[in-house]
Amino acid sequence: MKFDRAIVGILKQAILKTPQVIHAVVGPRQVGKTTAVRQVCAVLGWKTHWAAADTPFPPGAEWIESHWAVAIAAATSKKMPVLIVFDEIQKVRGWSEVLKRLWDEACAHELPIRVVILGSSALLVQSGLSESLSGRFFLHRCMHWDWTECQQAFGWSLRDWLYFGGYPGGARFSDDEGVWRQYISDSMIETVLTRDVLQLAPVTKPVLMRHLFGLAAQYPAQMLSYNKMLGQLQDAGNTTTLAHYLKLLQAAFLLSGLELYSAGQLRQRGSSPKLVFWNNALIHAQSGLTRAMTESDLAWQGRIVENAVGVHLLNHLIGAEWAVSYWRSGNMEMDYVVQHGQRTYGIEVKSGKPGKCSGCDAFRARYPKATVLIVGSSGISLETFFGQKPQDLLS
Repeated sequence: MKFDRAIVGILKQAILKTPQVIHAVVGPRQVGKTTAVRQVCAVLGWKTHWAAADTPFPPGAEWIESHWAVAIAAATSKKMPVLIVFDEIQKVRGWSEVLKRLWDEACAHELPIRVVILGSSALLVQSGLSESLSGRFFLHRCMHWDWTECQQAFGWSLRDWLYFGGYPGGARFSDDEGVWRQYISDSMIETVLTRDVLQLAPVTKPVLMRHLFGLAAQYPAQMLSYNKMLGQLQDAGNTTTLAHYLKLLQAAFLLSGLELYSAGQLRQRGSSPKLVFWNNALIHAQSGLTRAMTESDLAWQGRIVENAVGVHLLNHLIGAEWAVSYWRSGNMEMDYVVQHGQRTYGIEVKSGKPGKCSGCDAFRARYPKATVLIVGSSGISLETFFGQKPQDLLS
């Protein structure tokens, strides 16, 4: 299958227009970061040196120096731009310091070298960039596939995407749900938990983190208090541990615990997190439910649609200027709250029959300057909402 995601054109133009910076591509595993960069290399037609650090044992800084020397030699002899790509660079010990030194030397000698780095752990990559490479990089985010991409690449309907999610590698197994679930569980979930999350920070109870992830799959797009989590998890420790593990899962683009929006302030300490998976495939791979079973359960389908709306928001509204949360006061709820600068948007998801939205009225009364949108029944159709970028809709 030949399919170019939007990031291919964006990255190509960025490399051509801003050669004075290191281009960093971050995002979840298995969404096509490496493929996209290879497509950019093919389009540019330059000499390319590719180095992948995705090895069982983390290499040291000398690994970067060795590959850099090869690229420099090619740049010197060919007298033309040479593109060097470091894949999974967060695995290299001390990568940011040595890359800073080598990059500054190349810039000082005006060598025709361009650099792209990739990483599946945005937290580790961005930490290294901010610590040592401040002012020397531009960040590109390659996120989970949305419905329009799956529709164009695989011919999927919206119902297909709501169940199978947006992992392109899983599309080949979508005709056999059992095999598909095994693929997502083994190749996606287990790999990310083992090779990414456990490397973000010390995890004293890895089994607990796995159980937390499995528990969350039973409550997609729902508020779940930390006390309820403690009651359903063995050896759960305390709420601080669970909150920390949710942050690690979010950094790996797996699961977010959205916080309560109140009085214009996003963070509400002690509030129950709203659990949103960054890809619907992560839910159905763990549920054990067939597609027919999920689509016949209207309550479950409503949660899946609501989670997909959260997926769409989280994967597109990225950067410091956007914030996604939820609102609740007593029995009144607003499914999602989006902040963009001084503007606030309330988004209510209605996947069933049209009805009165008392939560919308309560939210509007509390925040009269906010814009309230209904997605689904009696509002913006699901096809329209998922068929465009949410920032275009909100603008």
